[in-house]
Amino acid sequence: MRCYDCLQEARGDTTGVGVCSRCGLAACENHARVRQVQVTRQNGLGATYCRVPARRVVCHTCDMAETAH
Repeated sequence: MRCYDCLQEARGDTTGVGVCSRCGLAACENHARVRQVQVTRQNGLGATYCRVPARRVVCHTCDMAETAH
């Protein structure tokens, strides 16, 4: 797979290292962002939280959209 953002910038030879968990496009190491996510599970009337956060990959565009507050 090739990085979608690099293809848009006319650099089509960059190999994707991950797939964005939001939009599903491939992203290279320059455009991919690895974020930590707290994993929760329903437990009775409440929720339990895992002590170790999970990882998820998002592309540069989705990362900017999620953090533009």
